Amino acid sequence: MHKALTDRRISVKNSQGRKGEDHAAAALEAVGMEIITRNFRSKYGEIDIVALDNEIVVFVEVKTWSVFGLEDLQYSINVKKQIKIIKTAKYFLSENRKYNKMAIRFDVVYVKINKPLSGCQMPTERQTPDECQITHLASAFTERV
Repeated sequence: MHKALTDRRISVKNSQGRKGEDHAAAALEAVGMEIITRNFRSKYGEIDIVALDNEIVVFVEVKTWSVFGLEDLQYSINVKKQIKIIKTAKYFLSENRKYNKMAIRFDVVYVKINKPLSGCQMPTERQTPDECQITHLASAFTERV
């Protein structure tokens, strides 16, 4: 495959992912969560969104897609990915001690694109099939002991 074609595919994927994260953050804020930071990185990995849900620190992985069904995408957050997110969350807490005594939660937000990301919303009765959908799975996984 040509490098230019590969670079373009990566760029489109990154752009789609960024827009998905933007809509996920807006949806979380719409239900009362406060965004602490986005794209928090450590040597272990990255967490797309860190938010507060009342007194709970929520570490959110965002998955944006347009082709596969939700049941297919759920497999993309495998144990290896969960471990990276958990290690990165621990690093975040060590660097931001004011959140150390709070409960934590690991959520996943799926952003399904049915057409270009012009407007996403949480699923409602008024939603039309050509818009995108946001599915928020609270407590999607936990740390294994």
